[in-house]
Amino acid sequence: MKSYILTSLLAVAVSAIPMPAPAPPGIPSTANAKTQLSSLTVKAAYDDGNYNRDLFPHWNTVSGACNTRETVLKRDGTNVVTNSACASTSGTWYSPFDGATWTAASDVDIDHMVPLKNAWISGANTWTSAKRTQFANDLNTPQLWAVTDNVNQAKSDKSPDAWKPPLTSFYCTYAKSWVAVKYSYALSITSAEKSALTSMLNTC
Repeated sequence: MKSYILTSLLAVAVSAIPMPAPAPPGIPSTANAKTQLSSLTVKAAYDDGNYNRDLFPHWNTVSGACNTRETVLKRDGTNVVTNSACASTSGTWYSPFDGATWTAASDVDIDHMVPLKNAWISGANTWTSAKRTQFANDLNTPQLWAVTDNVNQAKSDKSPDAWKPPLTSFYCTYAKSWVAVKYSYALSITSAEKSALTSMLNTC
């Protein structure tokens, strides 16, 4: 009887452990991320005062009724059920930034790894609208992540020298992903940003 109880308790404990969500594509190895980081242009951010979120059209239709947000929710969730409008009606989402697990899509935001304003002040202000649209809806790099809504809001448009995810164990993946996106779009970084990213990559 005792053995059965212990086995049952162990099964419950294991099932309660949140399983990490599938990672977005394009996360480089640590070595490649360090190489990419070293090749990025380091200069002061330039804010021309003209940034507007609407300059980065986002949550475009991807397929059928599904837009980018719903596509990421389905990609990163577990047992996600959607209705005819592609809205997620049930599922489970693990937020890698803070380790929280959610069962309501309304508790989950889609984070832009490199925030739209940060992109603007590091080179995107010279892009075409088409390129900004691509950046805001990019499913091919580690740019879009399903995370806890208030954690995403706390991050806002901050770079890694001003904000880091609550889970220190995620620093490595966070830094590799940030570097990969900046490298893919030839965006610049500040010296403080590079220092923070270097420290985070050293946790890998």
